[in-house]
Amino acid sequence: MNFLVNKAKLKINPSQFLRQAGYGFIIDHRTGNETFVRHLTAGHYPRFHMYVKEDETKIEFSLHLDQKKAMYAGQHAHNAEYDSQAVLDEIERLKNMLRKIYLKY
Repeated sequence: MNFLVNKAKLKINPSQFLRQAGYGFIIDHRTGNETFVRHLTAGHYPRFHMYVKEDETKIEFSLHLDQKKAMYAGQHAHNAEYDSQAVLDEIERLKNMLRKIYLKY
């Protein structure tokens, strides 16, 4: 699930914001993309997985919940949720942080 932020209103860069929101930086070993994750347990899964895209005017945050790693060799698909209640709740948590702390008014 995606949400957009006006780049001019964000006081800090997206990486700083996500670190303060509990996300860690990783490089996706399959794609080489820079991404962020927030683990929900002490294990590797489940975890929220965030991609960030920027242009001159906006920042797009794209979030899903990885439930577990792919089970079969050579398989790239994984058990992920894109619009579950957990994802919606996490997006709301992030938006509240943005509203309260990080957006310029």
